[in-house]
Amino acid sequence: MADFTLKALPVLDGFDHDFDGTRLRELTEMAAVAVSVPKGGEAALGKKMKSAFGGGIPAMGESYAGAGGRVMAFAGDQFMVLFDHAPHSGVPVIAEKLGETGYYVEQTNNWVFLELSGPLARAALERICAVNTDPTKFPVDRAERTSMEHMGAILCRTGEDTFLIMSASSTAGSFLHALETSVKFVS
Repeated sequence: MADFTLKALPVLDGFDHDFDGTRLRELTEMAAVAVSVPKGGEAALGKKMKSAFGGGIPAMGESYAGAGGRVMAFAGDQFMVLFDHAPHSGVPVIAEKLGETGYYVEQTNNWVFLELSGPLARAALERICAVNTDPTKFPVDRAERTSMEHMGAILCRTGEDTFLIMSASSTAGSFLHALETSVKFVS
């Protein structure tokens, strides 16, 4: 019997590049768990969310950064919790924090997590994304499902010139290429 150990690797091998002050990097220590609200269970889950993350269940298109991670909502009675954690094991962490007040589905390996930050971030996104990233239309903590270069994505503004961008891990290479090309074009 062979003696070997498997090692998890980041989807984009930990990509991190600075384009003259605008940085595009893969967030490699990120876990994601989808949480669904049971029928009639909103109050109980909301109470646990407040205790665990500092806020309740966000409305669609809203997010917040709490003590334990970022919470984003894209559908009624469903939201996603992102937090710093070794990948592949997010559900036990959320189940421990929220108990049996919700339904949990591991999402970590389905997504690639990128952060685009710096003075050219907005201009780069405007080239490939249908979401209006003007600060008056897309304030900090706004989160939207969208598409970029015909690939599904989630865009969340996490700071003045900082965006969290998620896309399917199955098309991560093409998605990174689209973002890189856009940043290079505006720099």
